[in-house]
Amino acid sequence: MSDSTTHRPLVMGRRGAALPWGVCGTLVLVLSICLAVSVGAVSIPLATVWGVLVDAVAPGLVEPSWSKGRAAIVWDIRFPRALLAALVGAGLAIVGAALQAVTRNPIADPHLLGISSGAAFGAILALLHTGLFLGLLTVPLMAFVGALGATVLVLAVVRFAAATSADRLILVGVAVSFVIMAGANLLIFLGDPRASHTVVFWMLGGLGLAQWSHLIYPVAVLIPCGLWFWLRSSDLNAMTIGDETAATLGIAVRRFRLEIFVLGALVTGTMVAFSGLIGFVGLMIPHIARLMVGGDYRRVLPLSALLGALFLIWADIAARTIMAPEDMPIGVVTGFVGGGFFIWLLRRVG
Repeated sequence: MSDSTTHRPLVMGRRGAALPWGVCGTLVLVLSICLAVSVGAVSIPLATVWGVLVDAVAPGLVEPSWSKGRAAIVWDIRFPRALLAALVGAGLAIVGAALQAVTRNPIADPHLLGISSGAAFGAILALLHTGLFLGLLTVPLMAFVGALGATVLVLAVVRFAAATSADRLILVGVAVSFVIMAGANLLIFLGDPRASHTVVFWMLGGLGLAQWSHLIYPVAVLIPCGLWFWLRSSDLNAMTIGDETAATLGIAVRRFRLEIFVLGALVTGTMVAFSGLIGFVGLMIPHIARLMVGGDYRRVLPLSALLGALFLIWADIAARTIMAPEDMPIGVVTGFVGGGFFIWLLRRVG
């Protein structure tokens, strides 16, 4: 990337108190998860939510005063859904923050760079055509391969078109995303019509299929990848200044950027496999985090994960309550919010 395209985070010099934000945010996250479990087509009191949770973790500690049906709603349906929302939101936000650093572009995110589209292509290929040849692991694996393939394609087109600026990279990502989504639509058209209807709804984004057995995959990907991103925070800080500055600090710029893209594809692919296409989380959340704690990625990354989790939990609450008892696709909610934020961001950085 050319140094002439270096962008500064929206707030460079401001230093927020990371610990108070983290403590308050964690408390709000716990409360939000409980509220997400409580509200819905069937409203369940918070006391019942806590009771079911305690009974599930430590059976016999409390005397059940609720029906088996309510216990099933709380423990088997809503808790996995709320936790999946938190994991997906945190993962997409972290990837967005890292991509904005290595591309030095404030509007970079997995969706705009075509990574999400590639993940969707791989997942659709598995769901409609290849079958689950590796069991439940098939969809996240194929989504990762698709996301990685989209990343390679974007980088190849960038090199072919000599699109070295950050702005041109985004344009290439959008173009590649359109091409990949055209291929995904073709796969849907050629697939079983009955299964295609489910896949189309899945592409709009949703967490309704969340199960406890599914959560191990996003957890197993998010924790090590998120920790790796955080341990490389100083390198991400250097990348926001420019390639030459990063190189003088001993960073292998091209290799580091490639590592970010590969791990970003892994996280995005896994999240998309279990949630469908959810846009704008990786675009919005890192900017909000920088407004709160400044531009240091040691603070930005953890806060982005926390805010991303909170945002998607509340987006899912909105999706479940606006048209209750029907579930609105969560991608519709994030699209409305993210579109408005994107317009505000363009005015701010323009």
